Amino acid sequence: MSERKVRVRFAPSPTGPLHIGGVRTALYNYLFARQHGGEFIFRIEDTDSNRFVPGAEEYILESFRWLGIPFDEGVGFGGSHGPYRQSERRAIYKEYVGRLLDSGKAYLAFDTPEELEAKRKEIPNFQYDASTRGMMRNSLSLPADEVEKLREEGAQYVVRFKVEPGEDVHVHDLIRGDVVINSSILDDKVLYKSSDELPTYHLANIVDDHLMEVTHVIRGEEWLPSAPLHVLLYRAFGWEDTMPRFAHLPLLLKPDGKGKLSKRDGDRLGFPVFPLEWHDPKTGEVSSGYRESGYLPAAVLNFLALLGWNPGTDQEIMSLDEMVRLFDIAKCSKAGAKFDYVKGLWFNREYIQMTDNGELAPVFDKVLRENGIEAPMERVEAVVGMMKMKKINFIKELWPLCDFFFIAPETYSREDKFVRKNWTESTAADLTELAALLESLDDFSVEALKSAVDHWAETQGKKPWNPWRVALVGTGKGPDMYELAAFLGKEETLRRMRKAVEILG
Repeated sequence: MSERKVRVRFAPSPTGPLHIGGVRTALYNYLFARQHGGEFIFRIEDTDSNRFVPGAEEYILESFRWLGIPFDEGVGFGGSHGPYRQSERRAIYKEYVGRLLDSGKAYLAFDTPEELEAKRKEIPNFQYDASTRGMMRNSLSLPADEVEKLREEGAQYVVRFKVEPGEDVHVHDLIRGDVVINSSILDDKVLYKSSDELPTYHLANIVDDHLMEVTHVIRGEEWLPSAPLHVLLYRAFGWEDTMPRFAHLPLLLKPDGKGKLSKRDGDRLGFPVFPLEWHDPKTGEVSSGYRESGYLPAAVLNFLALLGWNPGTDQEIMSLDEMVRLFDIAKCSKAGAKFDYVKGLWFNREYIQMTDNGELAPVFDKVLRENGIEAPMERVEAVVGMMKMKKINFIKELWPLCDFFFIAPETYSREDKFVRKNWTESTAADLTELAALLESLDDFSVEALKSAVDHWAETQGKKPWNPWRVALVGTGKGPDMYELAAFLGKEETLRRMRKAVEILG
């Protein structure tokens, strides 16, 4: 195993939007592959045609493009192990089903849904296995000529895996250690259906993982019960030497209460559970997404990485490259991780402050345009730089904090507590004197403003900054006054000051 190149895969089903838990699974696969100099495969599991949802596959691909998680091969990326959609691999699966039947490791079952339901009513906790298969209609219980006749007549059948009872099956899990399941509790799983000539998840994944040379299967905890069956299937094919190592990740749990994280939790508490906004083609329902809600992709990845894994230090902010360097699959928790969406907001706030102003400016420009403001991008970028250190969770929250950069105050109300406190009888005279000073300046840069106003305030014994803020902003918000005045420019700064003096007196 150690000599094989590490190859991992993420294999979602196109049955709807990608859940945030699936994003975390993909992220851990990516980190593991990059850490070991390996390859990351994108495969689509679309063998269940009844659950196929139009647009879901492209939605999943677009989600990873936005998040910045690249694949090395697969659907949309090419590669030498294709095709990568399971629906395009029918002939391959049919061949391997035939191998299992020929070797006696699988058998045909002709039981109708009605017959199966009747047996479930007859036998409590009925399971199709070694103890019950003899009483069912299958190629192990029926004469060979009757089986042949049923096939010639076109009777529908499934192929079931023949599980031999009484064997301890060991699953060597990178997170949970040695997991032992006795084969007697396993049922004879359906591997293939003649109705649509497609395999089930169990067969398709084993065959694909083997042929695509997957070395490690990193997936959610919910798939742990199927791991013993997959081990037995590898043995049935004689592929023990190429069996991948398994790692079953902990569940993402509700932020409050017990149970697995669901879309209802997001709706109830006001956070997304999908990476992108999803428009359900059947119901028309629109579900929120992290992208449209205003999260930065790097913040989402950092947040998800620490839900079920930590680097063993107090470090929380990590770039993708740092995560690759620090990631250790063995340090993933066995217990489920509560989805602390409030912490997700904190990560987004931190990343806004860390991100280059030029990257954030187009996002804020969109907000400005929605509010009827068109401004040169360099001015948008300047405002972002002055205001992003405010405690905002999303860039869209900047607008009410900095609308005054683009729209002058229309009124100056003494009903405003900040105005009432900072506009006294002497303020109008002081601001008139300050305006005269500013008008005399040829250089209106931050440095020149600071030098001139600080000197004037010190020599005259004045404290003009809060009244000046009232004049330029209309209330007690905004950035450093010198930055604001320099941004507005000499003409607009003086116009606002004179208007405030005229209205407030």
